[in-house]
Amino acid sequence: MNAVTTIDRPVDTSRLRGFVTALADLIACTRDEQALLESGRTLLARLIARDDWLPPEYARPDPDRYQQYLLHCDSRERFSIVSFVWGPGQSTPIHDHGVWGLVGVLRGSEQVERFHRLPGGGLVAQGTDILREGEVDAVSPRIGDIHRVSNGRADAPSVSIHVYGDNIGAVERATFTPDGTPKSFISGYANRVIPNLWDRSRNA
Repeated sequence: MNAVTTIDRPVDTSRLRGFVTALADLIACTRDEQALLESGRTLLARLIARDDWLPPEYARPDPDRYQQYLLHCDSRERFSIVSFVWGPGQSTPIHDHGVWGLVGVLRGSEQVERFHRLPGGGLVAQGTDILREGEVDAVSPRIGDIHRVSNGRADAPSVSIHVYGDNIGAVERATFTPDGTPKSFISGYANRVIPNLWDRSRNA
């Protein structure tokens, strides 16, 4: 078994490795965003259908703010995979992405408030959804890219797995005030090391 051993429990990361490989194959085969999001949604749903592969150190909440842990970045930065961890009451500001993305809830739930930016710069609310365990959402500048996300649980952390069409922690993006005023930001990542998905020698 290919496992990462932590002080909490051993975790088999082969499911995540398989997802990385399948997603890379998909991106190599199509440049059509709609097809990529549809097939990618299926792959991500399959990954989050089981909750036995995420190392605990990439699922730890912080008391002060939500955490964005890098799990994998493609060598050509065509995509990145991160785990978002929300403590009770934590939320993002209103923000955009600038690239396509998929969001799958692994544990708990997320509240997603969607917005549309008018040509003059103002924001219009477009409704609120609750994403529950096993559900997958999509974003992109083409289909809708501006939202605010909150932990859907008041008394426990939630964890979601996000896939983006770039090295998302290094992409210059924007947060928005309620009147639509933008402010540039680069999110970075909460972790300095990433899981070792490629030590297949453990199977030998």
